[in-house]
Amino acid sequence: MKFDTPAGTNPIDRLRVVGQPHDRIDGRFKTTGTAPYAYEHHEAVANPAYGYVVGAGIAKGRIASIDLSVARRAPGVLRIVTAENAGRLGKGTWNIAKLLAGPEVDHYHQAVALVVAETFEQARAAASLVAIRYETAAGSFDLAASRHSATKPESGNPDADVGNFDAAFDAASVKLDETYTTPDQSHAMIEPHASMAVWDDDRVTVWTSNQMVNWGVGELAKSLNMPAEKVHLISPFIGGGFGGKLFVRADAVLAAIGARQTGRVVKVALQRPLVANNTTHRPATMQRIRIGASRDGRITAIGHETWSGNLPEGKPENAADQTRLLYAGDHRLIRTRLATLDLPEGNAMRAPGEAPGLMALEIAMDEMAERLGIDPVEFRILNDTQVDPENPERRFSQRQLVECLRQGAERFGWSARSPAPGARRDGRWMVGIGMSVGFRDAPTMTSGAIVRLDRDGVVTVETDMTDIGTGSYTIIAQTAAEMMGLPLSRVAVNLGDSSFPAAAGSGGQWGAASSTAGVYAACAKLRDEVARKLGFNSDEAEFLDGYVVAGNRRVPLADAARDGEVGVEDKIEFGDLSKRFQQSTFAGHFVEVGVDMATAEVRVRRMLAVCAAGRILNPKTARSQVIGAMTMGVGGALMEELAVDKRHGFFVNHDLAGYEVPVHADIPHQEVIFLDEMDPTTSPMKAKGVGELGLCGVGAAIANAIHNATGVRLRTYPMTLDKLLGDLPDVA
Repeated sequence: MKFDTPAGTNPIDRLRVVGQPHDRIDGRFKTTGTAPYAYEHHEAVANPAYGYVVGAGIAKGRIASIDLSVARRAPGVLRIVTAENAGRLGKGTWNIAKLLAGPEVDHYHQAVALVVAETFEQARAAASLVAIRYETAAGSFDLAASRHSATKPESGNPDADVGNFDAAFDAASVKLDETYTTPDQSHAMIEPHASMAVWDDDRVTVWTSNQMVNWGVGELAKSLNMPAEKVHLISPFIGGGFGGKLFVRADAVLAAIGARQTGRVVKVALQRPLVANNTTHRPATMQRIRIGASRDGRITAIGHETWSGNLPEGKPENAADQTRLLYAGDHRLIRTRLATLDLPEGNAMRAPGEAPGLMALEIAMDEMAERLGIDPVEFRILNDTQVDPENPERRFSQRQLVECLRQGAERFGWSARSPAPGARRDGRWMVGIGMSVGFRDAPTMTSGAIVRLDRDGVVTVETDMTDIGTGSYTIIAQTAAEMMGLPLSRVAVNLGDSSFPAAAGSGGQWGAASSTAGVYAACAKLRDEVARKLGFNSDEAEFLDGYVVAGNRRVPLADAARDGEVGVEDKIEFGDLSKRFQQSTFAGHFVEVGVDMATAEVRVRRMLAVCAAGRILNPKTARSQVIGAMTMGVGGALMEELAVDKRHGFFVNHDLAGYEVPVHADIPHQEVIFLDEMDPTTSPMKAKGVGELGLCGVGAAIANAIHNATGVRLRTYPMTLDKLLGDLPDVA
């Protein structure tokens, strides 16, 4: 199905199933422990062997020698894989460094060996006996020190020069010129990267924790130098990914090599330190923001320059992306610069680009409002735009940002806020409230599905779409139920298998809108086939309550399959609507914090997000996504930071004891409001993604609330108490 004109009225608009707050259909499996994750497919394999990854002990250099003699003699050892015996390996498109080092080492904890043994404990013990001698080379591990050698990326991230920024900024009545920093951060998902592999002649099956099954097949095939059609990936349940599992990592490749060399099923789960250093992370940023405005608060010049680092051939953190689109201003300057660092790979994490970019931009907007003496909400509303500021001919398909801010301010009690910092006390707590704007694009990707109707009237959907805990199973089932006129209980959904049609996968806030549109396309085709079999005109037939109805005729849906199952396959292919319209999602984030006047401890007390994100397919699961993202925002604002050892080039706090994330006690009541919105330009579902929107802007709202509580303006994340203590008001 081609989608190249805005959607008109269609069966989804009935909203009998779609748009309703259904429980997750996979919830009972998750809560009873019967949802098998990548490492747990006991029903599919017997007598597995276990692999343990040895990570490089240096950040840059080469392996001078590896002595495996003692490790090979250790109890239970079956095989030790290194670059010397792994065979000729390729390199995937998406990963920057090789997934198995040798002889060169590109970053700390890059995999250098896999020890395969009968038990996990034996593999771990033998791994400690692998003796490696390195030749260390000098590396670059400090973004601040490398900032001045950063260059313009070779592809993507074009500079923007609109009007005459320098002249307009110099002439502005009120100016801001500040620098903000965000740290390196880890995805910190509960389930580590894990895979299990088995060979059948020249074909390999890999159960793996991966967000993008179709991408994964191609990457694994390239890595193993084999045809993609001989790679079978299975990933039905994923225990969190957040971008860290978009691409195949060392666990999948090494499990496959270990299985081929031993002739056994091999299971590999990365130990937690390797999740931080061996896989990907969010790179640190330095961001300079300049804003010039007239006395009435209208922005005349806005500039955003950002620096980040990565391995050679890596990409930057696109922290200036939202500044290109969020606020009006005739004179604009955007710069993205990339430094070469020898730290582990930087890549997609939890709303890459906008999440760290808004952490800076939305503090800057708050600071600018303060300098102008304008309420922060009104300042943002004053500078709203309904067109792309770099291309005014291109309008937003839907943009209800002002309504998000108006509703949020009213619901949160913004009018009671004192603009004077430090004006409100609650016992030993200084109390403040802050806000920010959330913004995230709404991309779509080609997605396909098979839909089958059986003689019992049950519809089964199969697509390689994944569920990373976001509710894909449920919204896909809702789509099929709505299209075929069935209750949710009469729909079965199978996901995460590369033998199914390729879907968008989970990432980039494209998954929900794209995958459901693919199911819509397949169901539309199935409706035509069912109507033909039952003798209906498909243009007149309605599918309601398990029946096909037209005029006075009413036939059970199941009758179409009485002679055998009816199955079809189709996919949604998107035209140029995303080029003709700017398709984005918006939010207003509001936060109240308390800051202990003696210790500078920060406690978040209330949170509200008002979101405009197209049709909400399932308000219950969408709310869960948003409050989860808001929780991530608390972590990014107050605690999450990978500490870099700038001498030896690794992340020191590479476990969940040293890398702090929010726990239940850190999170207060969270409220989410979804505006009533449909966007017919995005898909037949008229929906957009929403999960990452819930994160974008939260960190700055917390920072702005801290300033309102204390008068201390912090521009460096995370906002830990040591950064506050010296500047707090004197305790009475």
